[in-house]
Amino acid sequence: MSSPHVLSDAEYVFWADEIADRIEARNPEDPVVIKGGISPSGVPHLGNMNELARGYFVAAVLRERGHEVQQIFTSDDRDPLRKLPRKLADLDGRIVDLGDVNAGALGKNLGHPYTSIPDPFGCCDSYGAHFSSLIEDSAELMGIPVEMVSNTELYESGELEDATRHVLANADLARDVLGKYQDKVDESYVPFNPICEECGKVTETVLEIDADGGTVEYECTDLDAGDRTIEGCGHRGTASLRDGKLPWRFEWPAQWRVLGVDFEPFGKDHAEGSWPSGVDIMETVFEDEPPVPMVYEWFTLNGEPFSSSEGNVILVSDVLDLVERDVLRYFFTKEPKKARDFSTDRIDLLVDEFDRFERIYFGEVEDASADERELAERVYPLVVDEVREERIRIPYTFAAVLGMTDDPELREEIARREGHIPDNAPDWAVEEALARVDLAREWAERTDNEYNYRINRERLPDVDLDSETEAALDELADFVAEGHDGEEVQGEIYETAKRHDIDIGEFFSVGYRLFFEEEEGPKLGQFLAALDEDFVVARLRRER
Repeated sequence: MSSPHVLSDAEYVFWADEIADRIEARNPEDPVVIKGGISPSGVPHLGNMNELARGYFVAAVLRERGHEVQQIFTSDDRDPLRKLPRKLADLDGRIVDLGDVNAGALGKNLGHPYTSIPDPFGCCDSYGAHFSSLIEDSAELMGIPVEMVSNTELYESGELEDATRHVLANADLARDVLGKYQDKVDESYVPFNPICEECGKVTETVLEIDADGGTVEYECTDLDAGDRTIEGCGHRGTASLRDGKLPWRFEWPAQWRVLGVDFEPFGKDHAEGSWPSGVDIMETVFEDEPPVPMVYEWFTLNGEPFSSSEGNVILVSDVLDLVERDVLRYFFTKEPKKARDFSTDRIDLLVDEFDRFERIYFGEVEDASADERELAERVYPLVVDEVREERIRIPYTFAAVLGMTDDPELREEIARREGHIPDNAPDWAVEEALARVDLAREWAERTDNEYNYRINRERLPDVDLDSETEAALDELADFVAEGHDGEEVQGEIYETAKRHDIDIGEFFSVGYRLFFEEEEGPKLGQFLAALDEDFVVARLRRER
């Protein structure tokens, strides 16, 4: 049985190259098919993008090697809705509570396939279609060309019919294989779940099989839904093989067979459960070869597991309000076997890491190790849409400082003065560089961090000052006018307060009131050094 873990002892700079080698070793026909999949429920968050992003980089490597690649993503939308999600997302990426939409559309349809349930937002053909649209939108935002495949359509079109018939024709063998991985597989077990023609619910009780005729006789019995039971209507009827679905452990290998899947990444929850049974079913029941696997570790959000019910989710659209797409793609190039945290509070560290990675590629980091250089040279061209040496990245926290003013001309002026925009920079590079300011400003506001302040430039704040404090501010203004860096200005604030026998905390507070009309703020010395000198000197002298 092939392991879902990367097995090679060879040294690979980039994990996707090893996966591509394993795929090519099987001599696949083009197009090489890369698959991911998801069951529609709750909010399709950033964590769900693992399969899309991991598959994308393997696809990119194969395309480099001249292969035609088809990346698909299946929505298991014929699964029954077993419980109500607490959170949903509209097509604009807003996360809402169940009570904010037509919850009855879901509550009245427990046990029904996702594609048979009305969209609680009223904008798509079904709840399943709504969820798939969100996945497609997320892939598009990340620049990943993916084809969404609906399981419902695969059944209704007949594409899964031969595979379903094959499983039912070999029901005894299927039971024997499944029994190795799942309890309660007795002689009455049939690997098919009809959809009741009377109530529309998915049921699990098959009374008789006619594999050649492509029908089953069934009874609509209760459906187990974890800690609750979804009642069946008791109807007895006949269903065709297009009017139902295979159980998940059979459906997954049936997808591999029908869609011709060559590679599929998946989370560690499947690595020790569904994957071994899927391989066994593929090889024993279908007598076919499973795809090349790869297991990835989940990552957490702000130190906690992703959870739609608890509201600990972030959408791709939310992340791209904070960072450039290149930065988010870079996050998914990291070693898939290592657990990581995606921290919105410290997203500046991820951006700084990416910026260094980019500078290493262009040979601008003298202390970069040989391994860092080799990785950047291999991976960077796969992360960005186009390699452009003229591209400019304003340091993220400095961009957050620039975001304290709404004046775009002033933002550019300060960035140029501080050396973050070269004099000969092309217009497109300047525009892209300054776009980061709005991203960093959004980060500051959303996390309410030390950069979440606004500079009052329109008028001089009304601040009561005694003569000693006025003299101290004038001295500090003279120091700033001489031209000093942030650490030097920070130190001078302390020294000036001491010379004038002013409480240090109070002197800082005066500075914050002058610039922000607040009692506290960012590290003042670095902040003043980052602003345009003329304004800082004039404000310290209370001139404007």
